[in-house]
Amino acid sequence: MAKLYFNYSTMNAGKSTVLLQAEYNYRENDMQTYLLTAAIDNRAGVGRIASRIGIGAEADLFDSSADLFDKIRSRHQKDNLACVFVDEAQFLTREQVWQLARVVDDLKLPVLCYGLRVDFRGELFPGSATLLALADEMREVRTICHCGRKATMVIRQDQDGKALLDGEQVQIGGNETYVSLCRKHWREAVGDFPAED
Repeated sequence: MAKLYFNYSTMNAGKSTVLLQAEYNYRENDMQTYLLTAAIDNRAGVGRIASRIGIGAEADLFDSSADLFDKIRSRHQKDNLACVFVDEAQFLTREQVWQLARVVDDLKLPVLCYGLRVDFRGELFPGSATLLALADEMREVRTICHCGRKATMVIRQDQDGKALLDGEQVQIGGNETYVSLCRKHWREAVGDFPAED
C-alpha cells in the first residue's frame, strides 16, 4: 500500500544520504524512480541531490509554483514509476504537500519526503508542518549535538559564529552557516539560558 513518508531532521544528519540509498535500492531492482529537489537550493549544482559523503544523483526541480501532482502523473505515465523521492521537503508549500498526498491516494505511488523540521528560530517550515499533519509515517534521521545528545534544533550563525536571532526563514547554507544542537545548547546559543540545576 502506498504511503506518504516524512523523514525529518536537523542539518547534517544525513537525510540526502538516506534518500539516495533508498532510491538506489529501487533502481537496483529495476524499478523506476522519480527524484525531485527544491530549485532554491543549488549548493550541489542545479538539479542535483548530493550527500556530504560524496554520493549524488540528478533530480527534477520544483519551486513554489509547480503542480507536483501533474508533474508526477506525467512522469508516471511515461516511466511507470515505483516510487517518488522529494529532497528539501521543507520548501514545499502547503498545497504541494496535499498534491503529494493525492499522488499517494490517487496514483497509488509511495512518496518519500526528506527535509528539515524546524528553522533556526525553532519554528516549523510550512512544508514540514503540513507533512507532520498529513504523512502516513514519519521517521527521524538523527544526528548529535557537540555534547553528544540528540540534536533537534539548528542555529544560523554569522561569520563570527554568533547565533542570529532573526532574519528570513529561508537562507541556503551549509556547515559555514548552520549548526545542529540539542535543545539545551540551542537555548544557550540564542540567549535563553536554562535555570540552574
